[in-house]
Amino acid sequence: MIAGSRLEKVLASGQFAVTAELGPPKSGDITQLKHHAEALRNHVEAFNITDNQTAIVRTSSIACGAALIQMGLEPVIQMTVRDRNRIALQSDLLGAVALGMKNVLCLSGDHQKFGNEPGAKGVFDIDSMQLIKALKDMRDEGKFIGGESLEHPLEKIFIGAVANPFADPFEYRVDRLEKKINAGASFIQTQCIFDLERFKKWMEMVRERGLHKKVYIMGGVTPIKSLGAARYMKNNVSGIIIPDELITRLQGAKDKKEEGLKICIETIQQLKEIEGVAGVHIMAIAWEEIVPEIVERAGLYPRPAV
Repeated sequence: MIAGSRLEKVLASGQFAVTAELGPPKSGDITQLKHHAEALRNHVEAFNITDNQTAIVRTSSIACGAALIQMGLEPVIQMTVRDRNRIALQSDLLGAVALGMKNVLCLSGDHQKFGNEPGAKGVFDIDSMQLIKALKDMRDEGKFIGGESLEHPLEKIFIGAVANPFADPFEYRVDRLEKKINAGASFIQTQCIFDLERFKKWMEMVRERGLHKKVYIMGGVTPIKSLGAARYMKNNVSGIIIPDELITRLQGAKDKKEEGLKICIETIQQLKEIEGVAGVHIMAIAWEEIVPEIVERAGLYPRPAV
């Protein structure tokens, strides 16, 4: 046990873990975020709080995480290298730990040209792999990136990273995963899984290297609300593959929202059967209220006591 967070305890126990994603608002009013978190209280281990997702200015992930902790809930704080240099990243981590946060997810971040401040200067002082290593060294060695020692030992943190089995070139996807594990990642959350065959092939390669025994892998899923949403993701969202047969299935469905839910639930049920998959991360974008139903219909409720 590294940090002793609920997420880590469930993963370490061998039970199938569940996390969900919450996106902070484009304002200082986090009432709705807190409402969604309360509704999901008993259905997930922890909540991913996105860090200016899609490069759009939003409430700080750390501030939202602090609000969840006040509610007795557990956040997974996302930290991107797009917006902060190494000084700010290390400072923010110390602040998050001081406020009681134990789970941190390290990402590069969507390029700023896609957001609402396309003229912003991308920082990228370090990359996501260097951020993982930096946080591990702060935790385990008590050292900043520059080599100076922390004044006091850092509270233990559970370090996570992301993986995208659907990006190209495919043959390098497992190499990148291995580098993140070697840098210090203890858990992985993947991009949204719609192409199960490609994901299964990626997991085969993961198992061939024994990486599933070195890190907890959580498969990412997203319920599709409409045929238009599926087509948009297929044609416009980089790093996501939506097979034609899934589009055809949605086209033929009377209730497309219900069909999208069924696809998501079926995906989770298949993920549970894949060796090396330790949990699921549900990204119900602008549809957070559906997460309890997904968890229950997928046979993942009640959540385990740890």
